[in-house]
Amino acid sequence: MKRVHFSKRIAIPRRSFLKSAGACLALPYLDAMRPAFSAEKDYVTPKRMVAINVDLGFMQERFFPKDVGRDYTLSPYLKPLEDLKDKFTVFSGLHHPGTGGLHDADVCFLTAATHPTRPGFKNTLSLDQRVAQEVGHLTRFPSLSLRVGPGSKSLSYTADGVAIPAIERPSVVYRMLFTEGSKEQIRQQVQRLQDGRSLMDQFSHEIQSLSRSVGSADKQRLQQYFDSIRELEKRLEIQEAWSHRPKPTTAEPVPTDNTSPGGLIPKTRMLFDMARLALETDSTRSITILINEDFNPTVDLPGVSAPHHALTHQVSQKESAEELALIETAQMKCLGDFLRDLSAVRESGVSLLDTTMVLQGSNIGNAARHDGSNLPVVLAGGSFKHEGHLAFDQKHNKPLANVFVSMLQSMGIEDESFASSTGTIRGLGVS
Repeated sequence: MKRVHFSKRIAIPRRSFLKSAGACLALPYLDAMRPAFSAEKDYVTPKRMVAINVDLGFMQERFFPKDVGRDYTLSPYLKPLEDLKDKFTVFSGLHHPGTGGLHDADVCFLTAATHPTRPGFKNTLSLDQRVAQEVGHLTRFPSLSLRVGPGSKSLSYTADGVAIPAIERPSVVYRMLFTEGSKEQIRQQVQRLQDGRSLMDQFSHEIQSLSRSVGSADKQRLQQYFDSIRELEKRLEIQEAWSHRPKPTTAEPVPTDNTSPGGLIPKTRMLFDMARLALETDSTRSITILINEDFNPTVDLPGVSAPHHALTHQVSQKESAEELALIETAQMKCLGDFLRDLSAVRESGVSLLDTTMVLQGSNIGNAARHDGSNLPVVLAGGSFKHEGHLAFDQKHNKPLANVFVSMLQSMGIEDESFASSTGTIRGLGVS
């Protein structure tokens, strides 16, 4: 496989600042920020995260190992990851309390927001966006939201519960990462950013004027809104700074989008490839991938003749269970290939997998019963001491958000809680 060349050699201090309107703003992490003649041992490689949700889940009896600890026997679905056994942890006994096991809970996979089917439901901050809040300014794209399958769903949500649109086509991701606009297009983009910031400045002044004539409760609401505008201004500053910097280059060609309704596996592989390229070029450090099969296609695999979603509700029939196993095994092979590709990329003497956490799970524990307990979850890579199979109470599950807290802390984000968490996840250490 051809690899991307993207120099990170530097000449300026990492903590340089942009100044605008009296405010200081940290610059994105640029390849000019690493000391040009520093020793490799002095360079601290960035930490990154990928979170994947497989919205139809996996058959539990084929996913979960029967024994626990480091010396567990691989389950049928973990067999495709056999050579990576010391690089991942499989969990059982996890859930998101209050989200239920319905398909609509996929939007809560990284937020743990409760009751997604109730009228007036509003989502909350997603894990990837919490990461982006801390490190998003260091890369061209604060985060990258991807989706396998049609629709409008996303795993990524702002603190205000607004969905960040997910990109479905690999070719669009490729062009975002590598295709430069013309000088005129870049000039127009900078002008749009400057116009947007000017509008925000004007609007902020009007809000400040209004706040002097309202009560304390309204002042608080206006202040929250003003803070949101200020955050948007910062994002515009960052985008403008990146618009002047050349994009990385790659020898890999623009991918050809697979438009087959049943092309689950090639679509997944291609988006995994785009995620690897984004990480390898340090274009972003926070990626989500929603694998959305709820629209019920028949997957293009030999031996599969029934629609995917329908098969999950027919697992009591041997023939349907065998067809579903073909699909789910292929999905796990995709994950294994993605992890191997990350492991093959070297950065300052370590593999990209060793600096990138990859979480794959589902919002559904048992799709046949729409059961949201005992979610199938694998966490690979990163700086963790992987302990094999960590099993928790099958009836009184631990919050999956505890894993999220451990992930945040592994990223250097010193949060003690996230959503429904009760702390970090027991048994998962950091190396």
